[in-house]
Amino acid sequence: MASNPPDSSVAASGRFPLGDGPGVHRLGYGTMRLTGPGTWGPPADPTAAVALLRRAADLGVDLFDTADSYGPDIVENLVREALHPYDGITVATKAGQLRSGPGEWVACGRPEYLRRKCEQSLRRLGVERIDLFQLHRVDPTVPAAEQFGVLAALRDEGKIAAVGLSEVSIEQIQQAEAVVDVATVQNRYNLVDRASDAVLRYCTEQGIGFLPWFPLAAGSLAEPDGVVAEIAAGYGVSAAQIAIAWLLQRSSVMLPIPGTSLIGHLEDNCRAGGLELDLETVAKLDSVG
Repeated sequence: MASNPPDSSVAASGRFPLGDGPGVHRLGYGTMRLTGPGTWGPPADPTAAVALLRRAADLGVDLFDTADSYGPDIVENLVREALHPYDGITVATKAGQLRSGPGEWVACGRPEYLRRKCEQSLRRLGVERIDLFQLHRVDPTVPAAEQFGVLAALRDEGKIAAVGLSEVSIEQIQQAEAVVDVATVQNRYNLVDRASDAVLRYCTEQGIGFLPWFPLAAGSLAEPDGVVAEIAAGYGVSAAQIAIAWLLQRSSVMLPIPGTSLIGHLEDNCRAGGLELDLETVAKLDSVG
């Protein structure tokens, strides 16, 4: 089984033309793990969280995905402490989820709420314009056009550079596109959860970036006698690297954002940017997911 030695940075993952600048490396970092249990409260060691964010940037990560609801508010503050003034870094954040306690999430897409949350994120991140502002969930109690409309207004006002959506169908993407350009979609997607395959195909056809959340889930496939573990042993890499490399080869618009609170895991994940799976391996993974 042939492989290329994994690069120590994410540069080998290639670039995706997100925004007006040079784009971003296709292998990013998701910050959801940098909180207390249930995505609530501060991390056990905020200093270590800041160090991890800086290490990610050192490794070439230039796309950091966060949200006002992580903590809430806490992770945006950590991102600012670690990375401001974001030279060469794209920060994507999200709004549209109310938090009342650990593990509790309620969609809220009222236009005045989304606008207020955008203003607060601008202050927490210390920027005049958010690189990528994503609707965390489409609120079923508010007309979708109103939610997409406030995103368009915020972009027109120069408060956000690009608009993203999270956990949406093709129909919802098309409804949003009638109001505002959609730069990215963030849906749950991994080796064992491909419910968004049709959405991924649509994004690939339209050139919309696709950020898979929960990208490292492999279930029994990653257990010692599982297919992913077997493949990883053959390549001499971790199961996580196999899962990320498969995603990167799945589509040219795929932008994995694996998250972790451990620098060792971060460094391991980043090596997947230089891992190329042969066609036989990809076919095998395609068939077992």
